[in-house]
Amino acid sequence: LLWVVFLSLVMVCFLIIFLGETVNIGDVSYKLKTPKSPELVPQNYISDSVVQSVIQHLKWMMQKDLLGQDVFLIGPPGPLRRSIAMQYLELTKREVEYIALSRDTTESDLKQRREIRAGTAFYIDQCAVRAATEGRTLILEGLEKAERNVLPVLNNLLENREMQLEDGRFLMSSERYDKLLQDHTKTELDAWKIVRVSENFRVIALGLPVPKYSGNPLDPPLRSRFQARDIYYLPFKDQLKLLYSVGASVSAEKISQLLSFATTLCSQESSTLGLPDFPLDSLPAAVQILDSFPMMSIKHAIQWLYPYTILLGHEGKMAVEGVLKRFELQDSDSSMLPKEVVRVERLVDSPAPQAAVTVRIVPAGTRPINQPCASDHFIQTLSHKQLLAEMMQSHMVKDICLIGGKGCGKTVIAKNFADNLGYNIEPIMLYQDMTARDLLQQRYTLPNGDTAWRSSPLVNAALEGKLVLLDGIHRVNAGTLAVLQRLIHDRELSLYDGSRLLREDRYMRLKEELQLSDEQLQKRSIFPVHPSFRIIALAEPPVIGSTTQQWLGPEFLTMFLFHYMKPLVKSEEIQVIKEMVPNIPQEALDRLLSFTHKLRETQDPTAQSLAASLSTRQLLRISRRLSQYPNENLHSAVTKACLSRFLPSLARSALEKNLADAEIEISTDNHQEPELENYKCEIASGNLRIGAISAPIYNTHEKMKVPDVLFYDNLQHMIVMEDMLKDFLLGEHLLLVGNQGVGKNKIVDRFLHLLNRPREYIQLHRDTTVQTLTLQPSVKDGLIVYEDSPLVKAVKLGHVLVVDEADKAPTNVTCILKTLVENGEMILADGRRIVANSANVNGRENVIVIHPDFRMIVLANRPGFPFLGNDFFGTLGDIFSCHAVDNPKPHSELEMLRQYGPNVPKPILEKLVAAFGELRSLADQGIINYPYSTREVVNIVKHLQKFPTEGLSSVVRNVFDFDSYNNDMREILINTLHKYGIPIGAKPTSVQLAKE
Repeated sequence: LLWVVFLSLVMVCFLIIFLGETVNIGDVSYKLKTPKSPELVPQNYISDSVVQSVIQHLKWMMQKDLLGQDVFLIGPPGPLRRSIAMQYLELTKREVEYIALSRDTTESDLKQRREIRAGTAFYIDQCAVRAATEGRTLILEGLEKAERNVLPVLNNLLENREMQLEDGRFLMSSERYDKLLQDHTKTELDAWKIVRVSENFRVIALGLPVPKYSGNPLDPPLRSRFQARDIYYLPFKDQLKLLYSVGASVSAEKISQLLSFATTLCSQESSTLGLPDFPLDSLPAAVQILDSFPMMSIKHAIQWLYPYTILLGHEGKMAVEGVLKRFELQDSDSSMLPKEVVRVERLVDSPAPQAAVTVRIVPAGTRPINQPCASDHFIQTLSHKQLLAEMMQSHMVKDICLIGGKGCGKTVIAKNFADNLGYNIEPIMLYQDMTARDLLQQRYTLPNGDTAWRSSPLVNAALEGKLVLLDGIHRVNAGTLAVLQRLIHDRELSLYDGSRLLREDRYMRLKEELQLSDEQLQKRSIFPVHPSFRIIALAEPPVIGSTTQQWLGPEFLTMFLFHYMKPLVKSEEIQVIKEMVPNIPQEALDRLLSFTHKLRETQDPTAQSLAASLSTRQLLRISRRLSQYPNENLHSAVTKACLSRFLPSLARSALEKNLADAEIEISTDNHQEPELENYKCEIASGNLRIGAISAPIYNTHEKMKVPDVLFYDNLQHMIVMEDMLKDFLLGEHLLLVGNQGVGKNKIVDRFLHLLNRPREYIQLHRDTTVQTLTLQPSVKDGLIVYEDSPLVKAVKLGHVLVVDEADKAPTNVTCILKTLVENGEMILADGRRIVANSANVNGRENVIVIHPDFRMIVLANRPGFPFLGNDFFGTLGDIFSCHAVDNPKPHSELEMLRQYGPNVPKPILEKLVAAFGELRSLADQGIINYPYSTREVVNIVKHLQKFPTEGLSSVVRNVFDFDSYNNDMREILINTLHKYGIPIGAKPTSVQLAKE
């Protein structure tokens, strides 16, 4: 602080003085020019009182501008650098071309893009070329995000003001062009395709210092062409002045303590401790909230800006707590927390849609407002009420990020929040491979072959004033998300087609200054962002101590206010389940929740990983099953949800121990081997009965899509099908997990055949993308036409979608199935939207309503080695009802093999069943890698049935020759097969003579 005071005494104060057509800052003066396109000049960035530190930056930029030099504003994350650049351009009345760089930025985004009109390809100039030829200032934001070799295309433009364009034109510096003009006519230069670069063209680059922050370091040739200026956070006294003006009713001491705390966390010492920078730019938002709620705890507000309890490990937390204590921010008991939303009323006479919530005004959506708790599916517990009240407070000032574990109800809370404030929701599922184009605008082809841009749902939501749910923000690449920073910080956006979205006050000012109507501004591609537009991002907590890059970094912290949705306490979870599933047996519920909460509270990482499979969402599913089928065994419901059959032995024994401790035991009936007779399939008078469960047979016109498969009934598969039928009747989507060759596809085909249900089929693989899941491109009459994928057909027609090999596709692709299963919403690659409720159509075009008979059955191999897939179950397991499919037990397998090979001698079948049974148990113990399946035994039996003269030892080689080059494995196999009298690979050493 002394150092800051000393600097402020030494510092010479500068003033900005307007003298007609000239702007003076200190001794530097700049002659204003009349802009050709005044709508491109930034508006409303300069406040009434500009602080001294910013004036100094503006003076330096003016000096560089007068020297004709390009500048690089470097500094920590946040909107300050962009704001200073825009203030300078507003001050000097300069037109701006803005581009946010991301890992998806290409050369064509900077130079020229090819378009097709009426069958002819031509080039359209992009931001760098427009800025150079029209004499505008090009702002390049996020240089560290761009891929290594994209920006060098600008090197010659920066250095010599020259660039060769794709359409054959050549950009030339104004000096050289004017010299040529002395000897040649303009017509000659135009014929040579030479274009003059304006002497007013400048570049302002904005970037973070790498390596302190993550990103690509600057390419030396590019770096040398810029003049750098460190734009650090505003000095203490300037920040203090700003915060005093925002929080008039907050005590000066409180504000000073808060700022001291924040500044300390941005110091060099804090970063050496590994603490991410505190988002200083979000402090005004926190002070605004404290100004409206003077009794609120400061520590609580700090948690929203800097969620250190979920972001940092133990040492980091202790360090932050220490700083809180030093600045006396460990709150006294008198400070209060928001408890609940009491009342929500629309304000009729306010110009923008607003609502009075309890005691304060917050932005509201465009629909009529529901009273709190109007939703049927939302049970308000005390912690939910408090979270909603806190979100209302944050909503006054900034966008929100809601962090919580998988399946804890983040989406439900966000939807209830939207209902209370009368918002229409726009859910957007984020995935890892998402590009900046997917987020903002996508290219598509018109029916006549012309190229065009289609705005994304996010852009439309900004124009219409919706609440956007960015679901899974922890998954998306940080370099892609950077394109949203300007929208989140400033409510402004520059799109690929040249359109610009402006914050409403800036749009209105532009409209007044230029005396233009809305239609005229729209013709110039300028649109206002609706004042009600808000974003709620949903994310899972960062993994503390993870080696991968944490998603919640310093840059991200500047974008949102963070709210943590804690797991429900036991009493609240009981309340939620009992209200949503009223007739659940009380004893079963108590045991289930005692067991789950014991797992959640333990410090054992194995038990915690099991608890992840028992989210609130999964507990509700188990409860619905128990209420519908009270005789169902709780033990099997839990083991099914955790997929215990495929857990590592350590985790499985931990699960069994915890189940025993909670007195959840396998029912005595389960120990008795059920008979196949009890599980016969019977079809009578239009009903199918499997075991004790019956369901009506589907009446379909698409007979050709109903699968028909050779299937021999066996007990184990019938039990699985009975279980599947229960879930089908409850409206669940299913996930079947098992080793290869255990009959997952056969079970599904047989099941659908019995129910007479038509099927659509998709097989996933490594290269499956979100686009290929939803659309299939084909060429008709020379045009690319997109046809519905099996997924869309199933949704439209009410068929069953079978998704095979789900573990082979990247989980960031399959996670888009979550919105379809969970919310019944999904956006297709061609802009159409799937919705669950026909009431949501409201006459909108391009909407597909989900058919009530639509179901999804997903097939995946078991997680872990030796299956080379992704952990589909770990990522999405709790949104499906899971069924483990195993090889049939020896008795069932023998019965099935007898049907495949009626003429094969029974002793041979028994040998095969016994040998394969032992090999599978060796695979379960981890002694051998390959889990031998029923498919392999069936193929051996088919061979013996067709060619009975061939010896068993030569036929089994069809399966075991895969292992003939692995000596250790071969040894185990030979010993196991010999044990059951299958002579394979016999050598003289294998002969053991009996003693006389």
